[in-house]
Amino acid sequence: MAGMLMAVQGAMNAMLSKAIGIFETSLIVNLLGLVLSGALVLLGLGSGNFARYPAVPWYASLGGILAVGIIYGVSLSIAKTSAAPATTAIIFAQVLTAALLDHFGVLGLPQVSFSWLKGAGVVLLVGGAYLVLQSR
Repeated sequence: MAGMLMAVQGAMNAMLSKAIGIFETSLIVNLLGLVLSGALVLLGLGSGNFARYPAVPWYASLGGILAVGIIYGVSLSIAKTSAAPATTAIIFAQVLTAALLDHFGVLGLPQVSFSWLKGAGVVLLVGGAYLVLQSR
């Protein structure tokens, strides 16, 4: 479900960024996300505890900054190449980065070694990405 939403959101962000600009799009998207998230928390739908926030490492809060880069990159790449090639490249980079994060056990993740099977999966992803990108 998240993957489907990400593909649709990327296309929507590309459409909006063509009209108003990429950083302006990021501002609108993040403001709307803030309003919705705030409303959900205020309605009691959150399951967390803000009192534990001071115990979290400072860098754990930088996801919002990364979101600006994500919106920028997705909007720009989809606008330039279309949804399928851009999403293919994004998914490849996402899976490779996730495998490296797992392998080194960074950012509080359990360490899960990069096996030859995962390596083969990444190679297959590269092949699939190549085929999708060639079909442009």
